[in-house]
Amino acid sequence: MPAIWLLVIVLVLAVAGYVLGRARVMRSASGDSRILHSLPRYYGIYVAMMTLVPALLLLGIWLVAQPMLVNLATRAEIPSAAVENHINLSLMMSEVHSTAADITTAVNAGTLDEGDLGTPDRASQALGRDIDAATLDAAKHYRSLDRIGDMARSVIVPLLALLFFFYTLSRIHKDMRARNVVEQGIKVLLVSAASIAILTTLGIVLSLVFNTIEFFRLYPARDFFFGTTWAPSFGGGSQLGILPLLWGTLYISLIALIVAVPIGLFAAVYLSEYASKPVRAVAKPLLEVLAGIPTIVYGLFALLTVGPALQTVFGRDALDIMPAASSVMTAGLVMGIMLIPFVSSLSDDIINAVPQAMRDGSYGLGATKSETIKQVVFPAALPGIMGAILLAASRAIGETMIVVLGAGAAARLDVNPFEAMTTVTAKIVSQLTGDADFASPEALVAFSLGMTLFVMTLALNIVALYIVRKYREQYE
Repeated sequence: MPAIWLLVIVLVLAVAGYVLGRARVMRSASGDSRILHSLPRYYGIYVAMMTLVPALLLLGIWLVAQPMLVNLATRAEIPSAAVENHINLSLMMSEVHSTAADITTAVNAGTLDEGDLGTPDRASQALGRDIDAATLDAAKHYRSLDRIGDMARSVIVPLLALLFFFYTLSRIHKDMRARNVVEQGIKVLLVSAASIAILTTLGIVLSLVFNTIEFFRLYPARDFFFGTTWAPSFGGGSQLGILPLLWGTLYISLIALIVAVPIGLFAAVYLSEYASKPVRAVAKPLLEVLAGIPTIVYGLFALLTVGPALQTVFGRDALDIMPAASSVMTAGLVMGIMLIPFVSSLSDDIINAVPQAMRDGSYGLGATKSETIKQVVFPAALPGIMGAILLAASRAIGETMIVVLGAGAAARLDVNPFEAMTTVTAKIVSQLTGDADFASPEALVAFSLGMTLFVMTLALNIVALYIVRKYREQYE
């Protein structure tokens, strides 16, 4: 039974539990709700919550654990000789998954009978591609275990919901403290929801750390951090120096910030201090539209419009310093345009949060509007503005699509902003694209690159906190 139908069944039981729980407690109180400890709805919510939550928790765990266990069981049944014929186990398991999916699709569509899977030749003829005996056996074993897991799930999850449904319904009586139980349950749910972000971050960090450690077991850390050549080769002999990628990342981000920060700050000052309400009501939403444009659109804009325009001005027919449309300047300019709303919108909110009393005091001392902005408002808002700038910097460091389409793919150390370069994020994508062997340093290096970006972003956040605390003390 599909998981969606199990979810529907559990939800129906929960709704029934709410109705029956409420009705049962009213019968227990002879229809007089005044003698109940809690309001009648709390008894219904208690039954619905106890029916729904354990079943959904089990369903979620099952959906995560079943594929992992089935994969492990299937891997254990594959002979080592069959793995060697497929280069490695990961590639063979990919073939097994593909074969099992094709078989299931064909059987469900009625174009394939289970009897056609007896031999590799018949299976290959039925599926229209070559399948060896080991892959076919593994695919059949995988499908068998998967179907067993699905059938067990289809029985156990509704059964658990029914057990809790009848158990909680039997406990309903007029003296039960249903409200306390419901509020405690909701508190647990809220704490669990708040913990998801923390656990997700922890999982991301641990996955990066473990794979980074594995990478440094295969490739020298000195060559990675201090190497000046990036030349990966899945056949061996790779040079994986990160310095060209870091240089490209920081160079493009710097140009983007040079574009975004002045324009964004000036726009924020105008909108918050000078613009009339009608102008602000129109201009701010129009400016924030830039934040909603997908980055792939910015990338295409860089590739098809900005790059050719810059090449017309700085290319071989003019100044002869820009050999191609893809360059650091192309990606930096477009990324800067993308970052303008990040700076302007946050800075505008921060400037508006400065107390009006500070402005009035400055005016009372004879300061002009521009002097008040420069000497009172801007210093008071500086911690928040620095936070907005560092947020924009983090966004620039992590950008991928604009770099891929606008900056090119060349990993080089060069100061010419009209040359093509690349960044860390672009190379993470390229290293993990295709059938990568995650036991090789050429694939594991992507996790080391990701860990480097994580550390850089963390450092930016630490600097932002330091600046905020330093300047905030001055105005408290």
